[in-house]
Amino acid sequence: MNHPADLREHIAALRELGDLEGIAVETDWSLEAAAFTRYSTENRLPAPLFEKVAGVEDGFRIMGAPAALSSDPARPFARVALSIGLPPAATGREIIDHLVATRHLPGVPPKSVSSAEAEVKQNVLLGEAADLGRFPVPLVHAQDGGRYANTYGVILAQTPDGSWTNWSIARIMMIDGKHMTGLVLHPQHIAQVWQQWADLGEPMPYALVQGGDPAIPFVGGIPIGDGVNEADYIGALTGMPLKVVKAELSDLMVPASAEIVIEGHLSVERHGVEGPFGEFAGYMPTETSLQPVYSVEAITYRNDPIWPLVAEGKPADEFHTVTGVGMAAEALDIIRAAGLPATSAWVPLSTASHWLAVTVPADWRETLPGVTPEELARRVGEAVYTARLGAAIPQVFLLDDDIDPSDESDLLWALGTRVHPVDRKVVFEGPILSLLTCYTPEERHAGRATRVVHEALLPAPGERDARSDFAEAYPAEVRARVLAHHRV
Repeated sequence: MNHPADLREHIAALRELGDLEGIAVETDWSLEAAAFTRYSTENRLPAPLFEKVAGVEDGFRIMGAPAALSSDPARPFARVALSIGLPPAATGREIIDHLVATRHLPGVPPKSVSSAEAEVKQNVLLGEAADLGRFPVPLVHAQDGGRYANTYGVILAQTPDGSWTNWSIARIMMIDGKHMTGLVLHPQHIAQVWQQWADLGEPMPYALVQGGDPAIPFVGGIPIGDGVNEADYIGALTGMPLKVVKAELSDLMVPASAEIVIEGHLSVERHGVEGPFGEFAGYMPTETSLQPVYSVEAITYRNDPIWPLVAEGKPADEFHTVTGVGMAAEALDIIRAAGLPATSAWVPLSTASHWLAVTVPADWRETLPGVTPEELARRVGEAVYTARLGAAIPQVFLLDDDIDPSDESDLLWALGTRVHPVDRKVVFEGPILSLLTCYTPEERHAGRATRVVHEALLPAPGERDARSDFAEAYPAEVRARVLAHHRV
């Protein structure tokens, strides 16, 4: 199965896999589409495509759960794998390996096309005609501060000197048809770029992209390093250059096959009241904050556009399958760059991306002679917690690679039987993401708290107990007879 070049090909691929449900009955953008999507996400059902949405033009559609876990238990990461150029049967370990390997490949720059060739230019709204009210912007949770115009779209922004173009995901709330506001939090990349414009006293040109190549929101939702152009990384990830076209109001180059592109400027001042919004931890916060305001000055869109929707909340949804998986890939790359022999890493989906599991090979002691398990845990913690992503990971678990950390049954067994209740941990103090719910309100407001690495390594080979499982508790000839029987 080839990599889908846009959201419509992604939908067709999911339909072929039996992982898409067309919803023909009229559905309301106010809570109903999100409720359908959340139920689908929580119960591992096919992704819902809402083909008739109340209150908008005929043909305007909503696509729910585009990168959530699949309804096929044999291919749980199918939607994620298809998004990044892998076959639908790819495992969590294979996805992590692909993301890490791509970091070390040369980027593939995007290919510029004309407006006549760009599907997203089929309809162009400028000035007063550019009004979000004509689109199915969803109200996601009953307690949200408003309709959320961005749950799985990508914000394109460029530094004033043009040296870096960043594509990232951050939540954005619709104020009215001509204005939006959203989180612009340091040290996130959107805040880094915005700050350069704010320091000049100038509003920041932006483009908000909905749909297009499914790799676009995936890469926009993962950490890949300061100064890296996501468009080039997408080309390396999928093996083909992304087609882009010049935006209407700025020099930004937007994906040509996007469903919808919203353009305008992000204000210098923080005067928009944003939130609350049900977040990735699975709880409904009550606080609001003052954030910059996005003006809506142009909208381009395809015929019969599709608005992607993530009904964020209790795991596992796209925050966990995209951002969480991306965090694991970055952590693995950082740990290896520190000269440590990590086999794999995984952010367990059910922990709402609050944990990171790191595995090392049984021969790590030969690779690092004289290093104790506690010292290895300290080095892993120093690598993770001095990096930007460390603020988002309260707990790291260091384990042997006899288990696959992306297999939750394997991981829970290892955690339950190898993590000491009190001892064998290394504590770090430092910055934390304010959205992490395991901390006290005081810690979250201060933005600083304790992070920890749990050293849960087995004794050296020859000193550890054998596993009482099929692989280790039976002679090879017995296992061979059993396997031969089951292959018949």
